[in-house]
Amino acid sequence: MSDSRRARGFSPLYRWYALGFLVVVYIFNFIDRSILGILVEPIKQDLGVSDTMMGFLGGIAFATFYTVLGIPIARLADRGSRRNVLSVCLALWSAATALCGFAANFLHLLLARIGVAVGEAGGSPPSHSMISDMFPPRRRATALAIYALGIPIGTMLGNLGGGWINEAFDWRTAFMVVGAPGILLALIVRFTLREPPRGAAEGLTLSEGDAPPVAEVFRHLWSRRSFRYMAIGGSLHAFVGYGVGYWIPAMFNRSHGIGTAEMGMVLFYLGFASIIGTLTGGYFGDLLGARDKRWYLWLPGLATLISVPFSFYVYVADAPYAAFWVLSIPYLLGAYYLGPTFSMTQGMVGLRMRALASSILLFILNIIGLGLGPQFTGIASDLLFAWTDLGADSLRWALVISLSFNVVSALLYLAAGKTIRADLEASRTYG
Repeated sequence: MSDSRRARGFSPLYRWYALGFLVVVYIFNFIDRSILGILVEPIKQDLGVSDTMMGFLGGIAFATFYTVLGIPIARLADRGSRRNVLSVCLALWSAATALCGFAANFLHLLLARIGVAVGEAGGSPPSHSMISDMFPPRRRATALAIYALGIPIGTMLGNLGGGWINEAFDWRTAFMVVGAPGILLALIVRFTLREPPRGAAEGLTLSEGDAPPVAEVFRHLWSRRSFRYMAIGGSLHAFVGYGVGYWIPAMFNRSHGIGTAEMGMVLFYLGFASIIGTLTGGYFGDLLGARDKRWYLWLPGLATLISVPFSFYVYVADAPYAAFWVLSIPYLLGAYYLGPTFSMTQGMVGLRMRALASSILLFILNIIGLGLGPQFTGIASDLLFAWTDLGADSLRWALVISLSFNVVSALLYLAAGKTIRADLEASRTYG
């Protein structure tokens, strides 16, 4: 039976089940990743470490293993069963998250977080590839935006659960509680999801041969000006986003005296703005992109630029509850880039390159965004504390400084739109 016929055997109900379950996996991915942010202050006090060291734990230490290992794991997914790769990686990062709760010192916690990073490196690339083979190009940004809902929902639940469990018990219990369920989830992935035929969504048949080398796929992507601008713009956007997401609970604690349980509740509700932004970014990207492909990149660029003054107010405001309301706007607009960015990357490569292309994009986004964002803010906070009389407010001004990178990000997205149509057309028959 041909791939296209087997693809038609996937009912709409199954495709939406598969997408929904991949969203659940991604939610656990971000619960386990983001819970560290709400627990920065209690961990710092318990283990006696600086902002710079906590930034290292949540930034470079995690991102180095997450991004570097993402490429060989994606290569395995392009060559074999994406479902099986995802299942094994899910079990690994869940077990490592639970082990964080047993850390006796900073080194033990660091090693456990590296384990989380290794597992999570195999989360998104196989999922992006499977989704792209279940949904056609005209609906792909929407489908990938739905998948990306795992980011805000997982962050919401990580903040809410982590903040509450910390105050009710302690930070160690929080890690154990959120990590353990993922091991069961890995078994459900393995035995209920099916491997979609590669190219099925486009009605294509995969030609014989192995997946192209990593260097070839990277050269192909990097030769497209729109991808270069989009990837660097997205990485700067992530630089700000990860820095803010990691440090904003500590900022509100130091500058306004907000505890982890209350802050977790606030961030949980703010997460609904990110959900709306993620969905509308994908939906309006597909809607406007059907008329002009440039809107896939113009839309996130404009949304990012508009969000900057609202973020500035949040960091300098004296009234924390007014700041919470205003913060919903950057949370909404900051999520617009997800669906269009993932979709355009998938559209630039061949069928056996999709997991790897996703991994290359995530490598660039995360080595800069996840790796350097929390670290930059932590170092800037320590330096401002040492060199000025800002005191506890040094962290809020470190966040203000980071905002300049969002302006550059927006300009790069707008510039990427100039060549996206030509780059997509040139990539249609590649690979």
